[in-house]
Amino acid sequence: MSEKIFVAGAAGAIGSMLVPLLIDTGYTVYGSTRRAERAHALEARGALPVVVDVFDAEALRVALKRIAPTAVIHQLTDLPPDLDPKLMADAAHRNARVRTEGTRNLVAAALAAGSRRLVAQSIAWMYAPGPLPHVEEHALDLEAEGPRRVSVDGVAALERSVLAAAGLTATVLRYGQFYGPGTWNAGPKGTCPVHVEAAAWAAVLALRHAEGGGIFNIAEDSPDVSSEKAKRELGWHASLRLRQRERQRQGVAS
Repeated sequence: MSEKIFVAGAAGAIGSMLVPLLIDTGYTVYGSTRRAERAHALEARGALPVVVDVFDAEALRVALKRIAPTAVIHQLTDLPPDLDPKLMADAAHRNARVRTEGTRNLVAAALAAGSRRLVAQSIAWMYAPGPLPHVEEHALDLEAEGPRRVSVDGVAALERSVLAAAGLTATVLRYGQFYGPGTWNAGPKGTCPVHVEAAAWAAVLALRHAEGGGIFNIAEDSPDVSSEKAKRELGWHASLRLRQRERQRQGVAS
C-alpha cells in the first residue's frame, strides 16, 4: 500500500496542482475541502475527497485518525475571488483565523493521527525591513500596523504552531506571490513572484528531502527574497512545471 498524504485545501490554487504531482510520485492522496460540491473535482484529479471544516476540531481529528496519513500538507487560505480590494480587509481577518485557529486544529489532528511529517504554506513578503535579499533567518515584521499586522500575526502564529509540533518533522514554505493557472495573476507580479506549479513542486520536494524540516523561501530570484536554501537543500528551482513531472518523477521519488 502506498504512503498516505492528507492535503488540507486540496481544491485551492496550490492544492489543484499538488494532488496530481503527489499521485504521480506514488502517494495515496486524501484531499480536504469544506465544500461538498468540490468533492467531484478532487476525485477527477485522483484524490480521495474528505469534506471537513478545519474549524471543526473534533471532525478534523476523527477524519485524520481514520485516514492515519504519514504526512499532512497545509495549503489552506480564505481569500476572495480576484483579490477584490473591497473585500480584502475582511479577508485578511478570515485568512489570519485559518492560520491561527485552523493551523492549531490541523496540527493537533495530525499528532492524534500519528502523522510523522507536516508541510505548511506561509508567505515570503512578511519580513521586517532590513538588509536584502531576505533569507529565512530574518525576522518577520512583527511591528507592522493595520492590515499588514493582521497578516503578519497570522503568519507568525501558523509558523509557531507548525514548528513547535513535537513529534512531527515540520517544514514551512514561505511562498512568493502566486501567478499562473487558477491564481489571480497571469504573469509575475509583486516583489517575489512564484509560478503556482513551481510552488506545488516545492511541497513535494519538501516531503522527500527536508529531513530536518525548517523554513524555506520559495520564490523566483529577486532583489527582495533569496530562495538559495530551497535550491540547495530541496533541489527546488523556479522553472519547475507540471509538464515536467514525468521527467522529474525518478529524481523526486529517489
